[in-house]
Amino acid sequence: AIDEYKPLDATTNPSLILTAAQMPAYQNLVDDAVAYGKKLGGSEEEQIKNASDKLFVLFGAEILKRIPGRVSTEVDARLSFDKEGMIQRARRLIDLYKEVGVGKDRILIKLSSTWEGIQAGRVLEAEYGIHCNMTLLFSFAQAVACAEAGVTLISPFVGRILDWYVANGDKKTYEPSEDPGVKSVTKIYNYYKKFGYKTIVMGASFRNTGQIKALTGCDYLTISPKLLAELSKEHVKLTPTLSVKEAQACNLEKIHLDEKAFRWHHNEDQMAVEKLSDGIRRFAADAVKLERMLKERMFSTENGK
Repeated sequence: AIDEYKPLDATTNPSLILTAAQMPAYQNLVDDAVAYGKKLGGSEEEQIKNASDKLFVLFGAEILKRIPGRVSTEVDARLSFDKEGMIQRARRLIDLYKEVGVGKDRILIKLSSTWEGIQAGRVLEAEYGIHCNMTLLFSFAQAVACAEAGVTLISPFVGRILDWYVANGDKKTYEPSEDPGVKSVTKIYNYYKKFGYKTIVMGASFRNTGQIKALTGCDYLTISPKLLAELSKEHVKLTPTLSVKEAQACNLEKIHLDEKAFRWHHNEDQMAVEKLSDGIRRFAADAVKLERMLKERMFSTENGK
């Protein structure tokens, strides 16, 4: 898909890696990761963790051979409430990339947009020069805190916001301009541009091409191969719906969020609270499945079993 659509950048997450790791075409990467985990030794748990980190990096390095820009690699979602744990794991991933000849300038470390994740991002950016991509971002409070932390990029979700409103409200279809996910990203983009934040806004998690087109003009968009295929069949000229000029004229007011204010404002958004926790659980579950697969590969074949 990357060879076909030639994107500038690409992103991975535990669910995508889990799927790819089960495909015959990529078994050599799994084998290399398993060998690496065993070589480092330690307890069974440590070997599996090292193999898992290595696998994420091997996939990232393969992707980087095919794109000019950066790849996003996600820190284990089970560390979402552990600031120091996320910092350590991020630095470990960067070290692993360095071992295969990839510099940190070509990597975005993905962190959950919890308060702890955002503060981990602040430290990684300021103290280690490690670029971060804040993911699972659903609330305006999360976006404000990320801007204040000075992270490189945020991935505000569109499709999962729509999913929540469809599941929890009477309205089952939305015009793109009225789509709650589109409106969320539009507000975040306008806020960032009005107040001069350098953090890149990358709309993510799309359900249809209407959502994508409604966010034309956004800094970046991350789009699945399926939707890229649909877009490639359309031959229409798009006019940007988002622009810095319009953003600067909007009537949003600047706010500052310390931890208490962040937790309150985020908690006031029921959709965001539910989708953030759901997203963390899903990514964590896929990380567990991946580890189980690696464990079988690493330990069940020993002694001729």
